[in-house]
Amino acid sequence: MAKVLIGMSGGVDSAVAAYLLKKQGHEVIGVTLRTWVSDDGTESRCCEIDDARRVAMRLGIPYYPLNSLRAFQEEVTEPFIHDYLEGRTPNPCILCNRHVKWERMLYFMKVLQADYVATGHYAGIRRMPNRRYTVQMARHGEKDQTYMLYRLTQEQLQHTMMPLSGCSKEEVRAMAREFDLAVASKPDSQELCFVPEGNYGDFIRCHAPGEVPGEGDFVDESGRILGRHRGIIHYTVGQRRGLGIAAGERIFVTEIRPKENQVVLGPEESLYREEIRCTDLNFLSIPDPEPGTVFRCQAKIRYHHPAVAATVTVTGDDNVLVRFDTPVRAPAPGQSAVFYDDDRCVIGGGIIA
Repeated sequence: MAKVLIGMSGGVDSAVAAYLLKKQGHEVIGVTLRTWVSDDGTESRCCEIDDARRVAMRLGIPYYPLNSLRAFQEEVTEPFIHDYLEGRTPNPCILCNRHVKWERMLYFMKVLQADYVATGHYAGIRRMPNRRYTVQMARHGEKDQTYMLYRLTQEQLQHTMMPLSGCSKEEVRAMAREFDLAVASKPDSQELCFVPEGNYGDFIRCHAPGEVPGEGDFVDESGRILGRHRGIIHYTVGQRRGLGIAAGERIFVTEIRPKENQVVLGPEESLYREEIRCTDLNFLSIPDPEPGTVFRCQAKIRYHHPAVAATVTVTGDDNVLVRFDTPVRAPAPGQSAVFYDDDRCVIGGGIIA
């Protein structure tokens, strides 16, 4: 049996993951990475220390809250703000997993002389025939979280356990009730942990290091001015609600132009793309491919997006062209495209350019 350091958010998933590891006979140590505290002192939903500590006491395992505030600011919230100011739509959870959660947990794993780290993610770890590690979709696809894990490194995956890969959410809650864990009925968080009310614009205005772009023009795809917008930080490609524009048809954000401070509006058919380009790549199941490499895959362009058959062509050292068999709706610059093989394992992925 191994000595395992498990990240505990204070939610039901990580609580049951810790319970399963202990039930399997592992020596389990609970940790919570304290990543964000709001101005009024409220902890983020990813680091609710009091709930995590109560679960650890119920399980009879050692527990440590670990300060990760600076790492979270540098690796997550600052890039998040920068991307929105540049007209992109980032996914901060992906950056947090690699650069904060796993990096910090592996550091403390070594300090405490443990063998593995573990989390309550719905995903599995698989070692490929080429001896590389990757993540595989959870058995119950509705909760699969591999999209959020594609940027992990080989070292991180080599030292990771994910006990919930074969569980459904209903089974996890049932186990929590069976063992009388206080978080059994705790609801899942649907928002970013550091923007609990979902108001990204207010967060950016309060925390941006400099001036935030103000009002500008809504324009159509020919450049004709349609009205005024509140600032590009309030919009993302594919958005329809909250535009404040009266039009004779349903209109959507089809592009954001930060240099011109413009938000482009158009009909829904303008959102569909047959191909996208990605950069800032990370490959899991295969080594970094050479330029000119072509492979088939199933590609997801957002967390809840169904995978679409696609052909990926490596066009440079850190660039790929993704051609979809069926056009995809509203691929947003800054989001990630993640590539899967026929066994539902992550090949790799990158940032939509």
